[in-house]
Amino acid sequence: MFEGSDFPKSLEEDMFEAWLETGRNSKIGYKYLLIIWDNYDDDYQPLYVEERESIHKYERYESSTGRESLVAAYDLYSESRVG
Repeated sequence: MFEGSDFPKSLEEDMFEAWLETGRNSKIGYKYLLIIWDNYDDDYQPLYVEERESIHKYERYESSTGRESLVAAYDLYSESRVG
């Protein structure tokens, strides 16, 4: 996933699937998985949120100036990309 010049590096499909499963199995009612790029760690991090509005709290990767930036957001249950 996330291959090409628009992304900092690729993400293994197995890791993505594991992140979805972790979010679904949480006792907290998460609905969304955010894929965050961490500039300091030079790696992707999962972030789980309950509200869709939380997606907008992160700068998009393409225009981010901070440490963390949003690469993509997915609905945990339909697995559709929402941001």
